[in-house]
Amino acid sequence: MSGLAAGIRLAHFGKKVCIFERHNAVGGLNSFYSLGGRKYDVGLHAMTNFVRPGVKGTPLTKLLRQLRIDREEFALCEQKASRISFGPTGETNLTFTNDFAIFEAEVARAFPAQIDGFRQLVTFIHGYDDVSLDAQPESARTVVRRHISDPLLEDMLFCPVMYYGSAQERDMEFGQFVIMFKALFFEGFARPLDGVRVILRVLLEKYRAAGGERRMKCGVQKIIHRHGQVDTLVLDSGEHVTAKHVISSIGAPETFAICGLGEPIGAEESSLQPELQHQPGRHSFVETITVLNRQPADLGWGNDTIVFFNDSSNFDYACPTTQVDPRSGVICFPNNFNYGDGVNLAEGFFRVTCLANPQAWFGLEEATYHADKQRWFGAVQQSARRFLPGVPDDALGSAIVATDMFTPRTITKFTGHVNGAIYGAPKKVRDGKTALANLYLCGTDQGFLGIVGAMLSGISMANYHVLTKQ
Repeated sequence: MSGLAAGIRLAHFGKKVCIFERHNAVGGLNSFYSLGGRKYDVGLHAMTNFVRPGVKGTPLTKLLRQLRIDREEFALCEQKASRISFGPTGETNLTFTNDFAIFEAEVARAFPAQIDGFRQLVTFIHGYDDVSLDAQPESARTVVRRHISDPLLEDMLFCPVMYYGSAQERDMEFGQFVIMFKALFFEGFARPLDGVRVILRVLLEKYRAAGGERRMKCGVQKIIHRHGQVDTLVLDSGEHVTAKHVISSIGAPETFAICGLGEPIGAEESSLQPELQHQPGRHSFVETITVLNRQPADLGWGNDTIVFFNDSSNFDYACPTTQVDPRSGVICFPNNFNYGDGVNLAEGFFRVTCLANPQAWFGLEEATYHADKQRWFGAVQQSARRFLPGVPDDALGSAIVATDMFTPRTITKFTGHVNGAIYGAPKKVRDGKTALANLYLCGTDQGFLGIVGAMLSGISMANYHVLTKQ
């Protein structure tokens, strides 16, 4: 989405733009696939940063203006209510909606001794410039602990923010924390009825209308550089392409790899070696998807849109020692958005995301891989159900019509992301610059997070590096 947004912005200003996409579908980490006659969303649980019409000066309104999109085109429908649930069976809960006052009231209810510090933290976050391209990194844990002294509340605040945007284990850079805190709590969740396909369709239409070119199933195999600049792109087909500017949305480690960094390079290019420090995050995710022949509400699961769960008071966001860590995760019911009276998805969907160890999934024999998927599917589902109203196994079993599951191996196969790392490298490149004067990064490794953040990243890099140099 960052690449599409950059392409639209540049094409609007008369630039000759071509997007090279290795896959047969657009969207990267936020896309969709077809299986058994159904369309499954990848990545998108909800579009964050939602604000209602008339609210100005927010990431969503900036995005719509910069890409010349009417908000009705995205057809966004608000969440019902989500929650953070901690304890063996969810004894401590904080509910939140797209109205921040409800979340503040929930913190006051569950943590009365912490509410003053929480409000001070909120005030500090409000005033923090999280989109500054030259902000100095600082530990989010350190900043939050200046205001919050209860470890349980601290971890409950970090759980959704980390699951929705942290490439770093156990901590985050504070600017990244602020971006996600605002996106989830100050603003909120929404979704088109037909999911991520709607957003991608709008972006593609804008790109085509602006005159942009798109090459599908046509990846960039290598970037040849000379004298500190990109000279030529070598495509998977062997074709050579030249360009004045190149914006890469494939990730920092992946971009530097196809530049040939780590291989012998000319003396005049030795300054590129520091780029090797941008290593991908260690952890990845698995997700189970269960399709139901009824609405989740018919099983008693109608009140939650998204649930961030953790089965103890201590939240350990890190690469698991086993293939999957089912102790914490994210439950999403795409049916539980406010689509309007009498409108909903034709089938029910129950999605659960948990932390995974990518190295434990790579290199497995096919039979072992599928057996491990089946085993962890059950474990992940059982863990998540502890945080939902009880449903007998036979009642749930009779409602299931299809299932699927993706792993770090799936992510790497279809996106090319090293280590199956959804959130890229822990170290972000805020200004998008590389050691090559005409090569820039956009997307997760630039540092703006979420779907809206990804698109704003593409816009910002196009504005900052190309359009200002006209």
